[in-house]
Amino acid sequence: MLKELRYSLFLLVIFLFLFLVLKHYFSDNNKKNSYRLYKQVDEKIFHYSKNLILLRNDTANIVEYVKKTVDKNKKNYNFWNLRNNNE
Repeated sequence: MLKELRYSLFLLVIFLFLFLVLKHYFSDNNKKNSYRLYKQVDEKIFHYSKNLILLRNDTANIVEYVKKTVDKNKKNYNFWNLRNNNE
């Protein structure tokens, strides 16, 4: 009997917790506060972006391309061919 009461109390506490959390989450007051927070964040981003200092681009022509020299005397190795040759 006592064990059943304890389980029912646990279930009651869990359901009560879920109910209160969901009630708060879906409340109009919470939605209003979240939208206000989003608007404040957007305003802060806009404010900081207007005060950003733009840096000069100094990365033009920084990559130097090197031609690959093909040495005709160099032997091309292939792993599987080397393995088969040693057997």
